[in-house]
Amino acid sequence: MSWSVVIESPVSAPRLYRAAILDWHTLGPKLVPEIISSGTGESGDGGAGSVRQLNFTSVMPFSYVKERLDFVDHEKFECQSTIIEGGHLGTRLESASAHFKVEPTSAGGSIVTVTTSNKPLPGIEADEGVIAASKGAMEKHFRAAEAYLLANPDAYV
Repeated sequence: MSWSVVIESPVSAPRLYRAAILDWHTLGPKLVPEIISSGTGESGDGGAGSVRQLNFTSVMPFSYVKERLDFVDHEKFECQSTIIEGGHLGTRLESASAHFKVEPTSAGGSIVTVTTSNKPLPGIEADEGVIAASKGAMEKHFRAAEAYLLANPDAYV
């Protein structure tokens, strides 16, 4: 099962990519502390093969996710990650990955496309409520980064 969400933003692609994707484990806890309690870079330099962890508050149905960056393209503002621990892995999902692409617009903003691919465990059906909540959470994630970047024009330049 998979889903996609497309988010338009007035923020430039390079800034949004760096803040909302590459540095989200650092920025997220500051911007949405009601959801993300902390984040760490576990290993690597932020490129392919790096591992990072996000720890969540009790509003989430799981306490953390640990993800590996499988593919990072700084010139095309693209990244793919795989959950390697936590989240619904092992309880509802056999595997989960996400592909992020931030494309520049002619007006100087960007269009973000997030596509997830999840393989449920045998006997687990897709839950439309969970998918809708996941899309909403992704929108909130990027809107929080957008608001921060608009309020702080010198950040992530």
